[in-house]
Amino acid sequence: PRSPSPLSSLFRMSRDYLPYLLAGEVVRGFGRGSKELGFPTANIDPKAFADTLESKEDVGVYYGWSRVGDGEIYPMVMSIGWNPHFEAKEKTVEVHILNQFSEDFYGQHITVIAVGYIRSMVAFESLDKLIAMINDDIEKAKVALAKEDALKYKSHPFWAANTSQALSK
Repeated sequence: PRSPSPLSSLFRMSRDYLPYLLAGEVVRGFGRGSKELGFPTANIDPKAFADTLESKEDVGVYYGWSRVGDGEIYPMVMSIGWNPHFEAKEKTVEVHILNQFSEDFYGQHITVIAVGYIRSMVAFESLDKLIAMINDDIEKAKVALAKEDALKYKSHPFWAANTSQALSK
């Protein structure tokens, strides 16, 4: 049997594993975020989290910071899991950046620092209930990210290690 990744074992304990640092390429998802839900998401290439693909311990909704390419750092809400409402068969990492962008950024590099956990992933009775919960997640994230213990991650060294210049070396 495959031994659990170090990250997986951390998820079994408390949420003391945070911050959760993740970087990868933005790939096309199922197209539900924008079209069905009204919350566009940047789907991170599964290769970026392959060591935890089989893990169920990291599943949930998180808040933190994100950056596309070498752009600005924005607040985000991120889901990790199989999206039970849609009965998804593949584990995904979907980042909803709390900023309006004028165009898609498929193929670009995204860097994420999850600094807090909001809730577990659950199936909802209706799409409207899911949308209401996502709005609630966003409000919780905004409140939490305004606090000093979350703001400090905007200057984390992980950002510098994930610039286009650093990645091209």
